[in-house]
Amino acid sequence: MIKSLLYFVWAGLFEIGGGYLIWLWLREGKSFWWGILGGIALAVYGIIATFQSANFGRVYAAYGGVFIVMAMLWGWKVDGVTPDFYDLLGACLAVASVLIIMFAPRG
Repeated sequence: MIKSLLYFVWAGLFEIGGGYLIWLWLREGKSFWWGILGGIALAVYGIIATFQSANFGRVYAAYGGVFIVMAMLWGWKVDGVTPDFYDLLGACLAVASVLIIMFAPRG
């Protein structure tokens, strides 16, 4: 379970970081190289996701919840936007969904 959660965190950092670098390139006028680095980071994200033991659909469904939480944290720490009660509530519901999808006993 810990290994799986670490893969989610690493994948999230590369996806959000890669998307952010492309955002900076296209929206903030940064160098083209920021976009290239962002594309590389997004490719690494795709590779990391394959290390999960579950099937593709289940991994990506669960990853959606992890992405929500990580995007909230990114916005808070990088963009300086403090999450409100509803942001936190939604993030908690997303985490609960991830735990159900990935770790529920199946027969």
